[in-house]
Amino acid sequence: MSTALVILAAGKGTRMQSDQPKVLHQIANAPMLVHAMRSGASLSPERTIIVAGHGYDAVKSAVADYDPDATVVLQEQQNGTAHAVNVCRDVLDGFDGDVIVLFGDTPFVTGETLEQMVAARKDNAVVVLGFEAADPGKYGRLIMQGDSLEKIVEFADTSPEERAVTFCNSGVMLVQRAQLFDLIDAVQPQNAQGEYYLTDIVGIARQRGLSVTAVACDEAETLGINSRAHLAQAEAIFQSRARTELLDLGVTLQQPDTVMLSFDTVIGRDTIVEPNIYFGPGVTVESGVRLRAFSHFEGCHIAQGSIVGPYARLRPGAELSEHTHVGNFVEIKNATIGEGSKVNHLSYVGDATIGSGTNIGAGTITCNYDGVMKHHTHIGDKVFIGSNTMLIAPVSVGNEAMTGSGSVITKDVPDAALALSRTEQINKPGLARKLFEMLKMKKKKRDGER
Repeated sequence: MSTALVILAAGKGTRMQSDQPKVLHQIANAPMLVHAMRSGASLSPERTIIVAGHGYDAVKSAVADYDPDATVVLQEQQNGTAHAVNVCRDVLDGFDGDVIVLFGDTPFVTGETLEQMVAARKDNAVVVLGFEAADPGKYGRLIMQGDSLEKIVEFADTSPEERAVTFCNSGVMLVQRAQLFDLIDAVQPQNAQGEYYLTDIVGIARQRGLSVTAVACDEAETLGINSRAHLAQAEAIFQSRARTELLDLGVTLQQPDTVMLSFDTVIGRDTIVEPNIYFGPGVTVESGVRLRAFSHFEGCHIAQGSIVGPYARLRPGAELSEHTHVGNFVEIKNATIGEGSKVNHLSYVGDATIGSGTNIGAGTITCNYDGVMKHHTHIGDKVFIGSNTMLIAPVSVGNEAMTGSGSVITKDVPDAALALSRTEQINKPGLARKLFEMLKMKKKKRDGER
């Protein structure tokens, strides 16, 4: 049976105290909405529909960045969850599969849980996701009779016996499309808010003799984010899970709590990650790499056997081939470093290609920006770039060439050539002593006038 994914993301989230839509606040460098989309994507849905309201244009842009094929529909007035699903009716016209309804501010429902719901749908018209709450509080209660869900009772309407129930409603549902909209048509706004609640379809389905059940998941999967405190809690949950997954996959985290990961970080086995390392989006690290302390990575790829850091920064477009060395206080951006090459000290390499077996001396800078445009630097194989070399792009250094320390390279360097660009040194005997004496007298006179 094919599946359509509907994610409700229209709420403003006033408790976030923010001008941007709640679902665009980030966890591990991705909007919480993207986390919900990733969960739903595990089902390989035929259609993905996001219901947006507040900040519609911003939500639509974020959705397009992650999944250009997803559809964003506008819920102009937020009249409840059933109303939100109902605005998807036209988009789902002609679709004959199951519809799963998720929430953009509930980012941790797992693919395994959704698969359990799909399996349960084979024998039931409606499947609800529930959880055993440590503190049920004011959650709606799921009243079960064996495997059958008899009803959902909102906290305000619970009897003392029902209030003792700890099996609670997450709001996530799975329903066949045709039945979903037939049930929604029967929902009435019989509540103080005058809203149309999706949970009401459970009672309507039961009245029509349809089978309804609930699937249980871990309570942590149902965490809804409504405040900055919840957002911080969600970040901590994500980081803890992601670190544990890496450890289980054979990655060494020397001090796990100091390593910050992104939603899409990939690290291969037998890689060693030292303390205080930050992974921004788009980082892939192959096996057998050593990432040394206090380094920052974003949008880069590091091949196996490489050593990076400490205090290194790899920016988007940095591509490190196998067995490269990038050392302390080195920044690399939009550059490819060839196999076995080394950039070990205090250098900036941007918009460049470096061949294999090349050594970049300390203090080297590829001067790639002229104030208007970026320009490329090409450095060949087995090149030695002397310390404090300025490479004024666009420029090329041939294979097995060398630059003298302190050179400013403005012209291409042929293969095997030595490039020197320094003025001749001149020594003035005794002038240093005279200059110091003159400066001291000047300082003494200045201080005496104060």
